[in-house]
Amino acid sequence: MTTPTRTTRGSATASRVVLYATLVALALIFLVPLLWMVITSLKTYTGAQQIPPSWLPNPIAGYGYEQILNNSANPVLRWFFNSMLAATLHSLLVLVTASMAAYALARLKFRGRGVSFALIVGTLFIPPTSLIIPNFLIVDQLNWIDTLAVVVVPGAASAFGVFFLRQFFLSLPNELEEAATLDGANQWQIFFRVVLPLSKPALATLAVLSFLTNWNDFLWPIFVLFSPEKLTLPPGLGLLQGSYVTDYPVIMAGAVLASLPVLILFVLAQRHIIQGVSRSGLKG
Repeated sequence: MTTPTRTTRGSATASRVVLYATLVALALIFLVPLLWMVITSLKTYTGAQQIPPSWLPNPIAGYGYEQILNNSANPVLRWFFNSMLAATLHSLLVLVTASMAAYALARLKFRGRGVSFALIVGTLFIPPTSLIIPNFLIVDQLNWIDTLAVVVVPGAASAFGVFFLRQFFLSLPNELEEAATLDGANQWQIFFRVVLPLSKPALATLAVLSFLTNWNDFLWPIFVLFSPEKLTLPPGLGLLQGSYVTDYPVIMAGAVLASLPVLILFVLAQRHIIQGVSRSGLKG
């Protein structure tokens, strides 16, 4: 009678070892490039060109960070501030537009609701690059070229955000809203005081995703931002790449600077992200 129990325990232990080994391997795959980026940013120009490359910087130098912080021709800190402001405002706009549209599609009864939702979801299949020229013509007519608005407002009507929040709103029990109606609350009060407070995980998840999308956007700012002081970080860091010489410590120092807000944001919001993703598809 003891043999099957020992066999079962042995199989469970072996499965756990395989699982942990797989997780460690995956963690290394993601962490090694980040470690190499940080290490290279602390090397001298000569040390970064060394063949074979070394894992430890010898000596440890702040050459890359000095170059990006004290270079008036390439104001990296200005680009960083522009990206932070644009990504934050963009995330707020996405939350406003997507939450209201998603609530209407999830709870309000009106003719054409299903068709409207299908059209919104259908726009997710349109390649974003095919919209660059129409969007450029629109923002040009609005005189937004080379301004902050041009990297904040376009894309604020997020089809993914509407779909994501609608799925989350559908998972909320109707009884809460019915109770609020009996207490005399109107539709706006139900939305602001009942639905939105219960949707913090989904809202936090969408805010993080919207922030990252805007923060990492490279193609659109190239088309609409021309002044060096108006650039955001991704296209700005592209200017650090020389025509004939590649200064790896400077480029990696810029990459470290660009990665810090993303890592901090994910660490702070990871609990809400897990809750939001796990609940967004419970009901359809």
